[in-house]
Amino acid sequence: MISVARRCVALAVLFSLAACSPKYDWRDVHGSNSPFAVTMPGKPSEYTRPVQLDQMKANMTMTATQVDGATFAVGAAELPDAAKAQAALTIMQTALVKNIDGKISKTKTITQTTPKDPYPYTEIEAAGIQQIYGKTAPVLLLGRFVAVDKRVYQVIVAGEGSPAMREAAETFLTSFKPN
Repeated sequence: MISVARRCVALAVLFSLAACSPKYDWRDVHGSNSPFAVTMPGKPSEYTRPVQLDQMKANMTMTATQVDGATFAVGAAELPDAAKAQAALTIMQTALVKNIDGKISKTKTITQTTPKDPYPYTEIEAAGIQQIYGKTAPVLLLGRFVAVDKRVYQVIVAGEGSPAMREAAETFLTSFKPN
């Protein structure tokens, strides 16, 4: 018969092993409809739907996962006209901030260098609110908006803004590479 002490030790070991299981299960993901690579903190789902970006219609494919209350997502679309890509990015950014009834607190434009070509992107931070199960909660939106030729990308993280979420967001956002 197993003693009570051994059972307690076995349970303690089991709980400590369970506590060591990572919340973030990082994996490399490649866009199926749009060429990009990103490291996501969980197994993503993907769906495509038509969107209206001002006067432009496009099919946007969202590749997203949720981990620990935060959403990590890449939205990608191909536009009919590359000359309108920057305008489309502004529309996408405005819509996301409006969805959280938010305000942009930080914005900057950065040029990312790649082996192929450098590409500029806009990075934002916005605070707002979201409705979760009928309750209002604060939300932090971190995002990067990139245009490469006729393709536009929104790479975003939305969640409560904890230090762990910010750290995971940095890993996710900096891993994004349009191909």
